[in-house]
Amino acid sequence: QFKLIVENPEKPVASGLQVTAFVEYYPESEDDLQDRLLLLIEDDIVDIPLLGLIPCCYLEIDSEINFGAVISNSKIISKEISIANHGSASGTFEISYDGVVLLNIEPTSGVVEPKSVKTVKVDICTDVPRIIKEVIKVELEGHGCTEVWIKAVVVEQVLKVLGVSCGNILECINFGPVYFGSSKTEQISLYNESPECVDWVAVLEDNAIGGEMGTDLQRSADAVLQDLSLKNRTRDVDVSTLILCIPNQGTLLPYEKSLVTLCFSPKKFKRDFGVNDSSPKQDYVLFLRFEAVGNKDGYLQALMSHPHHTELALTGSGLPVMLTFNPGPVIKFMDCSLGEQTQVLCTLKNESESLPVTFSFRKTAHFNISPEKGKIKKISAKDVIFSFSPHQIGTFKVKQAIDIIGTGLEKNNLQILKTKSFHQIYLSFIGVCKSKRKNILFKINPGITPMISNATGQFVADGTGQCTNTAPVAMLKSTQTQIHTHWINRNCKGDALIAFPNDRAASIRPSEWNKKYRTIFTKTERYNYIDPEFSYTDCERLLKEAHKAYYADFISSLRQRRLQKDAARQFYIYNNSVSIGLKPAEGLMSPKISIDFHKEKLQCKTLPSDENCLLTSRKLAAIGSKPSIKEIWSGLAATPSSTQEKKDCSLTLTSKQLHQILIGPSTMDFGDVCVYSTTARKLHIINNLLVHIWIQIEIEIDELQQTSPLSQVVPPLTKTHIPIVFETNTLGMFKRSFTYTINNQHLGHVLVVAKAVSVELELSARELILNPIPGYLAETEFRTTVTVYNPRNHPAEFTWKRIITDRRTAFSIQPAKGFVEAYRDLECEVVWQPGFNSPEIGEFNLCVRKGNTIKLKCFAKVTIHT
Repeated sequence: QFKLIVENPEKPVASGLQVTAFVEYYPESEDDLQDRLLLLIEDDIVDIPLLGLIPCCYLEIDSEINFGAVISNSKIISKEISIANHGSASGTFEISYDGVVLLNIEPTSGVVEPKSVKTVKVDICTDVPRIIKEVIKVELEGHGCTEVWIKAVVVEQVLKVLGVSCGNILECINFGPVYFGSSKTEQISLYNESPECVDWVAVLEDNAIGGEMGTDLQRSADAVLQDLSLKNRTRDVDVSTLILCIPNQGTLLPYEKSLVTLCFSPKKFKRDFGVNDSSPKQDYVLFLRFEAVGNKDGYLQALMSHPHHTELALTGSGLPVMLTFNPGPVIKFMDCSLGEQTQVLCTLKNESESLPVTFSFRKTAHFNISPEKGKIKKISAKDVIFSFSPHQIGTFKVKQAIDIIGTGLEKNNLQILKTKSFHQIYLSFIGVCKSKRKNILFKINPGITPMISNATGQFVADGTGQCTNTAPVAMLKSTQTQIHTHWINRNCKGDALIAFPNDRAASIRPSEWNKKYRTIFTKTERYNYIDPEFSYTDCERLLKEAHKAYYADFISSLRQRRLQKDAARQFYIYNNSVSIGLKPAEGLMSPKISIDFHKEKLQCKTLPSDENCLLTSRKLAAIGSKPSIKEIWSGLAATPSSTQEKKDCSLTLTSKQLHQILIGPSTMDFGDVCVYSTTARKLHIINNLLVHIWIQIEIEIDELQQTSPLSQVVPPLTKTHIPIVFETNTLGMFKRSFTYTINNQHLGHVLVVAKAVSVELELSARELILNPIPGYLAETEFRTTVTVYNPRNHPAEFTWKRIITDRRTAFSIQPAKGFVEAYRDLECEVVWQPGFNSPEIGEFNLCVRKGNTIKLKCFAKVTIHT
């Protein structure tokens, strides 16, 4: 079957030349052949083997598919395995698996072309934590049976709270005693012990069992139970103001740690009027949990249990500042004169048994305190001297403020603790400064002494020489008399500017050119010398006045422009459809606000939008049941259309915002579903944000193709749903997942579980006994009923068929055939006709079209009277 085609050379082959020979192989059977070709080169013989092989396949497959470590989040994950054909002919393969872990293997059989690769997809479901180690058998043509191992480790998504210094798992943080109004911080490490990224959010449990707010745990149980007013008052308290978590949301990479700061700021709850507040201490026990974003099936009452989360207990006590003053709070100083000083010794005592107190006195006029600042240990005292040093005469009643210094959060940066005053205590200081009585002796001053005497120069007091900075004053009211006035100047009253007699030394100074000065007695106009070197000319005076007028007009125009802008702003504020310009005093009555109205407003309050405010479990549980959430089941837009919708739906939401959007349940269990039937379940969507969100569902599963709509724009504070329609033609277990996106960027998924079964009917009894009816004749027929139940979601068509025996039957069933609607029942009547040769036993088969078959036995109980 080998053929050699060659022309042997007659002459020797020269260097650089060649001789070509062809070997042709033409097989006549499917057998591998072997031969040899002899090549004679002068005296040498070269043996060339010839092999003739038929075309065959050579299939090869990987021995393992390893999914690695994955998160248990009820998601369908897939991996592909390759079947390569290195041969020259097509090869077939067939996959068999008899386990229950693997959901889908596609394809299970096929043909691999030569020099090509065929991929097989294997799906698993990460619904429960477990170790998957399954084997599938692959029958390869020409290679035999090969085992392929499927391996995966499904773990829970665990968040752990670790200590910063020790690294151990923390279950409780005790802040200890903290003054009301101050803050104390502790740091923890949040650890993602899982192989995938996790978006987390902190939720404060304000309705947890075992939580305490404002209760003194050291008191007796009877005392606490009797004080129900505080318990009722703390129900409506926003617990998120007591605990601050920074950050309270974020993203953790696989096996990453993040530093979280917890701040405890206790606030004193006021008790009802008349309640004896004998215990100033208030203890707090709160629970803070860290959970993954989106796991909120517990709030939607889904079939799955609550998600795994990490819970951290927080304990602490709030204490008031117990600083007493002896004497106090009203401190009276002894009367003193100007320049003297009186002192009072005051004892400051810290009554607290747990915390020291740091105080600081504010500066107050006429009073001095030594020391102004200090720190008093617990159950200790410190002496402080209050001094009264008045600087003027009079009675002084001062409210002295004492600042209590502690640590508090910075308003602009809540991660930084700042030393500041968190509490003030006030004392009342009362002091009187009296004047000293002094005898003033006057003496005659015969001459005029301009600097220290009065206008007449007589009766100069001895003590006046101390006031050297005072201006001379003319004591005689000479402007009101005309005793010495010259007769020429008797009528000059319009420009009566009087010059002192001792101001002649300054009479040559430049003065205002348009004012006249006259002497005290004679009212003669004084001569004022105007020096041309220093005085303005008439032109300069006019120019100066023009400058003043220009700037006055400029400032006036700025004011007018500002007033016009303010008027326009006020017009735009009040020029709307809501405010129609009515004034409150024009006859409108204000509504009466009741307590119920306040409670309703409190309940309708939306979740906090402040990034630093914690979410609480009570507010999250109220999502969907609040009156502010509107239910809209139809008419929603499929895509954003308005400008506001486009702006809202393009936002990137934070973890806290995503946690306030409920889409679920995350596992939709349809239960038993008949093939060729259609079943729908609701996918609830609750938007508790103040912006629009855009939900888009991506479904590539044939069994869910009837689902509609696949895109919706959900308005703010709105509840809606999308019907998920399931329809299948294949019997068996169905478990697949589909994905959805929020604002076209945040991914989520929903697991769909169903068991496709055939139609089925059930009977109320498998055996019937027919008794005669009392009072009727013996020849009367016997009757009874049997109930046919349909437990499935599809109508079932049935037919009663007699089981034929040698003897004829006397039993009959009506109706003999018909339909039973889904989840309904139907009563069938069984009748036995008595006769001389009627059999007392009959059998029927309930045959369900494309379903099951049930056997029914009937017995007639005949009583013979003798």
